Amino acid sequence: MIVSDLTKIEGRTYPARRRTQNLVGGAAPVQATQFSMGYVTLEPDGGQVPWHNQEQEEVYFVVSGRGEMCLGEEKQELNTGQAVYIPRGVYHQLTNVGAETLFMIYCYGPAGDVDHWKQELTGTLPREGVDVPGLPAGARPQCTEAPEDQ
Repeated sequence: MIVSDLTKIEGRTYPARRRTQNLVGGAAPVQATQFSMGYVTLEPDGGQVPWHNQEQEEVYFVVSGRGEMCLGEEKQELNTGQAVYIPRGVYHQLTNVGAETLFMIYCYGPAGDVDHWKQELTGTLPREGVDVPGLPAGARPQCTEAPEDQ
Protein backbone atom coordinates (compact mmCIF):
# COMPACT_ATOMS: atom_id res chain seq x y z
CA MET A 1 0.00 0.00 0.00
CA ILE A 2 1.31 3.44 -0.94
CA VAL A 3 0.23 6.29 1.33
CA SER A 4 0.70 10.06 0.99
CA ASP A 5 1.06 11.60 4.45
CA LEU A 6 0.47 15.35 4.47
CA THR A 7 2.53 15.71 7.65
CA LYS A 8 5.58 14.32 5.82
CA ILE A 9 5.25 16.21 2.51
CA GLU A 10 7.25 19.45 2.59
CA GLY A 11 5.65 20.93 -0.50
CA ARG A 12 6.67 24.14 -2.21
CA THR A 13 6.10 27.80 -1.36
CA TYR A 14 5.22 30.20 -4.19
CA PRO A 15 5.63 33.99 -4.53
CA ALA A 16 1.84 34.47 -4.41
CA ARG A 17 1.95 33.53 -0.70
CA ARG A 18 0.80 29.94 -0.95
CA ARG A 19 2.19 26.53 -0.15
CA THR A 20 1.27 23.52 -2.29
CA GLN A 21 1.73 19.93 -1.14
CA ASN A 22 1.19 17.25 -3.80
CA LEU A 23 -0.77 14.29 -2.46
CA VAL A 24 -1.18 12.50 -5.80
CA GLY A 25 1.22 13.21 -8.67
CA GLY A 26 4.32 15.40 -8.82
CA ALA A 27 6.76 14.48 -6.06
CA ALA A 28 4.09 12.64 -4.03
CA PRO A 29 4.49 8.94 -3.25
CA VAL A 30 1.06 8.22 -4.77
CA GLN A 31 0.98 8.45 -8.57
CA ALA A 32 -2.03 8.20 -10.87
CA THR A 33 -2.49 8.73 -14.60
CA GLN A 34 -6.05 10.06 -14.56
CA PHE A 35 -5.74 12.76 -11.89
CA SER A 36 -3.50 14.80 -9.59
CA MET A 37 -4.47 16.04 -6.15
CA GLY A 38 -2.97 18.37 -3.60
CA TYR A 39 -3.40 20.46 -0.48
CA VAL A 40 -2.94 24.22 -0.68
CA THR A 41 -2.41 26.76 2.09
CA LEU A 42 -3.19 30.39 1.19
CA GLU A 43 -1.83 33.00 3.59
CA PRO A 44 -4.33 35.44 5.15
CA ASP A 45 -5.34 38.64 3.36
CA GLY A 46 -4.18 37.94 -0.17
CA GLY A 47 -2.50 34.54 -0.50
CA GLN A 48 -3.37 33.38 -3.99
CA VAL A 49 -3.48 30.83 -6.76
CA PRO A 50 -2.88 33.44 -9.52
CA TRP A 51 -4.93 33.92 -12.71
CA HIS A 52 -4.11 31.09 -15.11
CA ASN A 53 -5.65 28.36 -17.21
CA GLN A 54 -4.70 24.79 -18.02
CA GLU A 55 -5.67 21.90 -20.27
CA GLN A 56 -7.01 19.77 -17.39
CA GLU A 57 -10.42 20.13 -15.79
CA GLU A 58 -10.18 20.80 -12.07
CA VAL A 59 -12.07 21.11 -8.79
CA TYR A 60 -11.15 23.31 -5.82
CA PHE A 61 -12.61 22.33 -2.42
CA VAL A 62 -12.30 24.85 0.43
CA VAL A 63 -11.50 22.90 3.59
CA SER A 64 -11.57 26.07 5.69
CA GLY A 65 -11.42 29.78 5.05
CA ARG A 66 -12.92 32.43 2.81
CA GLY A 67 -11.76 33.18 -0.72
CA GLU A 68 -12.61 35.16 -3.82
CA MET A 69 -12.98 32.77 -6.76
CA CYS A 70 -12.67 34.18 -10.27
CA LEU A 71 -13.69 31.85 -13.08
CA GLY A 72 -13.79 33.27 -16.59
CA GLU A 73 -15.95 36.40 -16.32
CA GLU A 74 -17.49 35.39 -12.97
CA LYS A 75 -16.44 36.35 -9.43
CA GLN A 76 -17.89 34.79 -6.29
CA GLU A 77 -16.94 34.22 -2.66
CA LEU A 78 -16.14 30.63 -1.68
CA ASN A 79 -16.35 29.50 1.93
CA THR A 80 -15.58 26.45 4.07
CA GLY A 81 -17.18 23.31 2.65
CA GLN A 82 -17.73 24.62 -0.88
CA ALA A 83 -16.31 23.16 -4.08
CA VAL A 84 -16.09 24.77 -7.51
CA TYR A 85 -15.70 23.04 -10.89
CA ILE A 86 -13.18 24.60 -13.29
CA PRO A 87 -13.62 23.56 -16.95
CA ARG A 88 -10.48 22.95 -18.98
CA GLY A 89 -9.02 26.04 -20.66
CA VAL A 90 -10.95 28.55 -18.50
CA TYR A 91 -8.92 31.19 -16.65
CA HIS A 92 -9.31 31.10 -12.89
CA GLN A 93 -7.87 32.53 -9.68
CA LEU A 94 -8.48 31.99 -5.96
CA THR A 95 -7.50 34.69 -3.45
CA ASN A 96 -7.76 34.44 0.33
CA VAL A 97 -9.90 37.43 1.37
CA GLY A 98 -10.08 36.49 5.04
CA ALA A 99 -7.94 37.27 8.06
CA GLU A 100 -7.45 33.52 8.64
CA THR A 101 -5.45 31.03 6.57
CA LEU A 102 -7.43 29.37 3.76
CA PHE A 103 -6.89 25.64 3.24
CA MET A 104 -8.09 23.94 0.07
CA ILE A 105 -7.75 20.73 -1.89
CA TYR A 106 -7.40 20.65 -5.67
CA CYS A 107 -7.99 17.72 -7.96
CA TYR A 108 -7.40 17.87 -11.71
CA GLY A 109 -7.25 15.38 -14.51
CA PRO A 110 -5.61 13.98 -16.39
CA ALA A 111 -2.48 13.95 -14.24
CA GLY A 112 0.58 16.06 -15.03
CA ASP A 113 2.27 19.33 -14.21
CA VAL A 114 0.56 22.62 -14.94
CA ASP A 115 2.49 25.50 -16.52
CA HIS A 116 1.55 28.17 -13.99
CA TRP A 117 3.62 26.50 -11.24
CA LYS A 118 6.83 26.84 -13.24
CA GLN A 119 5.87 30.29 -14.57
CA GLU A 120 5.25 31.62 -11.10
CA LEU A 121 8.57 30.28 -9.81
CA THR A 122 10.46 31.93 -12.68
CA GLY A 123 8.53 35.22 -12.62
CA THR A 124 7.10 34.61 -16.12
CA LEU A 125 3.40 34.20 -15.31
CA PRO A 126 1.35 35.82 -18.11
CA ARG A 127 -0.23 39.08 -16.88
CA GLU A 128 -4.01 39.35 -16.82
CA GLY A 129 -5.42 41.93 -19.18
CA VAL A 130 -2.07 42.18 -21.01
CA ASP A 131 -0.88 38.72 -22.06
CA VAL A 132 -4.11 36.85 -21.25
CA PRO A 133 -7.77 37.82 -20.71
CA GLY A 134 -8.54 40.19 -17.85
CA LEU A 135 -9.99 39.32 -14.46
CA PRO A 136 -13.68 39.96 -13.74
CA ALA A 137 -14.53 43.53 -12.70
CA GLY A 138 -13.68 44.29 -9.08
CA ALA A 139 -11.49 41.21 -8.58
CA ARG A 140 -8.37 41.24 -6.43
CA PRO A 141 -5.30 41.82 -8.63
CA GLN A 142 -3.28 38.87 -9.94
CA CYS A 143 0.02 38.30 -8.16
CA THR A 144 2.80 38.38 -10.77
CA GLU A 145 5.67 39.12 -8.42
CA ALA A 146 8.98 37.52 -9.27
CA PRO A 147 10.42 35.15 -6.67
CA GLU A 148 12.47 36.93 -3.97
CA ASP A 149 15.70 35.14 -4.90
CA GLN A 150 15.85 36.69 -8.38
